[in-house]
Amino acid sequence: MQQIFNFIIRNSNRLLFLLLLGISLTLTIQSHSYHRSRVISSANFLSGGVYERINHVNEYLNLRTENDELVLENARLKSLLFNKEDTTKAPLPDSIKGVKPADIIVSKVIHNSYNTHENYITLNSGSKEGVKQDMGVINSLGIIGVIDNTSTNYSTVVSILNMKSQINAKLKKTNHFGSLTWDGKSTGFVQLEDVPRLASVRKGDTIVTGGQSVIFPEGINIGTVENIYKKENSSFYVIKVKLFNDMTNLGHVYIIKSKDREELINLENKSKEKNE
Repeated sequence: MQQIFNFIIRNSNRLLFLLLLGISLTLTIQSHSYHRSRVISSANFLSGGVYERINHVNEYLNLRTENDELVLENARLKSLLFNKEDTTKAPLPDSIKGVKPADIIVSKVIHNSYNTHENYITLNSGSKEGVKQDMGVINSLGIIGVIDNTSTNYSTVVSILNMKSQINAKLKKTNHFGSLTWDGKSTGFVQLEDVPRLASVRKGDTIVTGGQSVIFPEGINIGTVENIYKKENSSFYVIKVKLFNDMTNLGHVYIIKSKDREELINLENKSKEKNE
């Protein structure tokens, strides 16, 4: 303690000068708008630089993760090309029934919303690449959504995390169908509604696309059963489905062309007109 007092006494003039300088700078900044704006601008410049560096680090880390995923997918493609056994668990677009590589458009997510009730995704592929409305969008883990609108170079997707989204889905082991919706709560879960109570369903069962629409082929992964609820005054279940996909972290996706879509729609419309 005595040493501290001795230090203050020895440097009293310097400390007094620094104190008065600090007070004068503070009064000058507070009383002059120009000086105050310069200080704020300098602070914003410093914090902006820090945020930019943090963003660069995050982008680099995400790039490494995405590159790892692409390397795995390339390995699976090569193994299929040379007729080697594919021991990986994640499905590839080439493994989807009825879908040829020529019917797949590879695209990338450039904007992804997931914090509202009606979420949309923007892709860097548009009509120039053959993207059309109502095409299904998937990745190596499962479904992403449905093409909503297109421009020449871009397209928007109705995410499965959209309360207006309704996709035909089923229990993989029993083929009981339902309608896949989202309640607007968690980004990791969706709901499979109108599943008959006759269906044998347990936690952990796999949910896949049903194939009763012209958007998605049958059997594309969606998620697993997390909880099962009985719908009041009804003979149907509501199933909480845990998604295979992390919908908050999307990179490359696959847009699925459906060559038979227009033919099927025209045929169904003719049947409806005939019955009216």
